Amino acid sequence: MKFEATVKDKTYNLEFDEEITNVDVNGTLRSFKFQKLSDNRYLLRLGKKTYILDNISKSGSSFNFTVNSQWANVEVKDEQAILLDKMGFQNTLATSEGNLTAPMPGKILNILVHIGDQVKQGDPLIILEAMKMENELKAPVDGTISAIQVEKGTSVDKKAILIEIKAIG
Repeated sequence: MKFEATVKDKTYNLEFDEEITNVDVNGTLRSFKFQKLSDNRYLLRLGKKTYILDNISKSGSSFNFTVNSQWANVEVKDEQAILLDKMGFQNTLATSEGNLTAPMPGKILNILVHIGDQVKQGDPLIILEAMKMENELKAPVDGTISAIQVEKGTSVDKKAILIEIKAIG
């Protein structure tokens, strides 16, 4: 799994192994462990360093928390967001409150949910084929599927609304 994390204008390229016990950080392999200690308190071990994370909150792809009692903000991109950036597309998933929109033109290969289904942010909803690649489009918010605007096999334009989600909260 690949991620990109930005902290104070410095970007880190992260690649985790399958067991998520090691992470390559900008070309340096380190051991990795992330463990829940209690409600909203986590232990992060990265190589030989240990960090205590508290007060974690998430908004879109931004995480705010205290680490060893100091406030931090981290912007995180997953593999899909990294790919969209490289191709020059804006990640509309992060900016579409309650709607799943197509980040690029493509063809709907599969719809993984039905109207009335409860979803959590990050749950896979649709498989979109674009530029001969299959892209798993994920829920932008927690909520209930209120409408599905496409059918399997249809072609869609960039920014087309694919699924409407009634957000929880």
